Amino acid sequence: MTQSMSRVSRCIDNGPMEAFWGMLKSEMYYLKKFNLYDELRQSVIDYIYYYNNCHYQKRLNCMTPLEYRDYLKNKVA
Repeated sequence: MTQSMSRVSRCIDNGPMEAFWGMLKSEMYYLKKFNLYDELRQSVIDYIYYYNNCHYQKRLNCMTPLEYRDYLKNKVA
């Protein structure tokens, strides 16, 4: 992933990541109590796997992010 910013005080590129972290916190973090850092770390890893491979999104034509990426690759090729 490459970090990019348009110019000083204009972080509009940050919006998608802010939305993702907000979703992660509301769907996973706030619903559990973590006693160990390793539990939290593994839960974040599991959630990212779930989000990329199992979470169907309406804005992606009801596909997961990885399915949509493959769809776009095949469409361009």
